[in-house]
Amino acid sequence: MITAKAPGKLYIAGEYAVVETGYPSIIVALDQFVTVEISRSKSFGSIVSKQYREDSVYWRRQGDQMILDNRDNTFNYIISAIHLTEEYAQILGRSMDVYDLRVNSDLDSPNGKKYGLGSSAAVTVATVKALCEFYQIPLTKSKLFKLSAIAHLDVQGNGSLGDIAASVYGGWIAYQSFDRGWLMAARMNQPLSDLVDQPWPDLKITQLTPPANLQLIIGWTGSPASTSHLVDKVAIAKSREKETYERFLADSKKCLNTLIDGFKQGSLEAIQNGIQRNREILNHLANFSKVQIETPTLKKMCDIAVQHAAAAKSSGAGGGDCGIVVIDKARDISEMIDRWRENGITRLSLRVHPVIDLDKEI
Repeated sequence: MITAKAPGKLYIAGEYAVVETGYPSIIVALDQFVTVEISRSKSFGSIVSKQYREDSVYWRRQGDQMILDNRDNTFNYIISAIHLTEEYAQILGRSMDVYDLRVNSDLDSPNGKKYGLGSSAAVTVATVKALCEFYQIPLTKSKLFKLSAIAHLDVQGNGSLGDIAASVYGGWIAYQSFDRGWLMAARMNQPLSDLVDQPWPDLKITQLTPPANLQLIIGWTGSPASTSHLVDKVAIAKSREKETYERFLADSKKCLNTLIDGFKQGSLEAIQNGIQRNREILNHLANFSKVQIETPTLKKMCDIAVQHAAAAKSSGAGGGDCGIVVIDKARDISEMIDRWRENGITRLSLRVHPVIDLDKEI
């Protein structure tokens, strides 16, 4: 049996701007995972999730094609990853086989609510990783990112794919999105094998090292949010308020470049200042786009943290889910956590997942 896993993620800064080509963000991988197991089967294959057993999918082969017996399913990202990876495997001369694929996720709460840790990206990465091992395809991080990004984009249709990068690379990363218009055109004109072997325009993924005294704390509002819907709403505002949106992009890029420099210099103060500035920039975006990024609970979470000498902001698309806090490790956070609890905010006991060594992972 083959087992592959991929970590979840949280955005630290640069949200919304990162969906535009060439605009930077900072993302962190976390020690909660999606795990995919693959074992060879005989006539029929299956896709089963520990969390959604009632939605199991069964399939068979017709030649090299995967034929689903149940097309109305909740496994769109997994199936997209399978199709994409098998397309790549066939280009490399691999013979198709039948298998059972099992999924288990740590990225949701015990009662099934999403934390906003990038479960769709993590399951995509883990599926691609497991299938590449199943078909004995050598992988680099770059190839794993590109295969997973294409598979994810085929389903979601928007977003920056930064969550894919975090699940592939681990640790803290600075991420800058590639030109998705170029990718769409290239897919129609180039073999998949050529596409994953070449540089992608504007794509940048750089590992960052946080200062030794930096502590990351994550608060969860208990209210899930839909990233794709919120991004779509901002896209509508972009067409309506072009000049204001361009100013938002410029402000975000300047802020993120300064924030990335703070990591390179090992300056907690510079990082905290950058996070506070990014919160202001996102609140300005919320005002002119009429999209609620910082919900009342997220605002309360951030304000309490700031009162305890921390920097804080919403994470990802906002609208619920998680917020992040950066604070000096030497500070006592017990009072802050108590006040969060009083306001319905849960501290998630998550740690940063270390940088991934792909040679050891698969």
